[in-house]
Amino acid sequence: MSKLISLQQAIAAYVRDGDLIYAAGFTHLIPFAAGHEIIRQGKKNLTLARATPDLIYDQMVAAGCAKKIIFSYMGNPGVGSLRIVRSALEKGELEWEEYSHFGMITRLQAGAAGLPFLPMNQTGATSLEQANPRIKRIPDPYGGKDVIVVPALNPDVAIVHVQRADSNGNAHLWGIIGEQKEAAFAAQKVILTAEEIVDESVIRSDPNRTMIPANIVDAVCHVPHASHPSYSQGYYDRDNEFYLAWDKISESQETITAYLDEWVYGVKDREEYWEKLGAKTHDRLKVDALYSEKINYGKY
Repeated sequence: MSKLISLQQAIAAYVRDGDLIYAAGFTHLIPFAAGHEIIRQGKKNLTLARATPDLIYDQMVAAGCAKKIIFSYMGNPGVGSLRIVRSALEKGELEWEEYSHFGMITRLQAGAAGLPFLPMNQTGATSLEQANPRIKRIPDPYGGKDVIVVPALNPDVAIVHVQRADSNGNAHLWGIIGEQKEAAFAAQKVILTAEEIVDESVIRSDPNRTMIPANIVDAVCHVPHASHPSYSQGYYDRDNEFYLAWDKISESQETITAYLDEWVYGVKDREEYWEKLGAKTHDRLKVDALYSEKINYGKY
């Protein structure tokens, strides 16, 4: 059965005020379009979890969507701090939990496996244990050194952007792979946005690339350019100019409000957003084709 609906419908149907949301993707395939739609629909009191919050959570916190953030590294990659989130944390306006990158992934793996927690090797980040009481040390039951344990993370909704999917929700990802698979399997609901919707036969032609299977997906949304200013490998490049520009935009409430008014509330969807960016930006972000070699799966 087709799960293909608009992004507006998906956010309205599956994201509720107070939910724990995981917008997945490690520098790559970050679902900005879904974040913008959550802002447009005025969702509130969300807990935003993500290994690297990136600009998407800076914008959602600026729009008043969040009550708490769960994260590992937090920053504007290659530029500096996430000014808005950092300011909210320093003012006590935002609850927070911090983990290491591997700690966040381990939490998702525990959630996906249906376990209450999972162990990790000890790390050098002992200050995280002091700052976060949910990170604990327990004895190795087999007599080795103590291990770190972190609790399972089961988001209410995971949002994953992919290069292509069929209408049932079977999805192909390639390039830098982050925590998309773990987040999807750990979540109660999964919203998938895709650069392309393809026939099921395309997905079946390369089954090893199917990282997200249909049986865990609730909604499939055709949203080209959904990850800008992040990138989608093979479709468009990372907009480094915007990451630099956001550092300036986020310096004052006036410029933040102006950005949200123009680029989030002022456009109805991602298609209108992309058109507004204009041909010059489109050309700057174009990527040349570079295809992998064919493989032979064999016919039986």
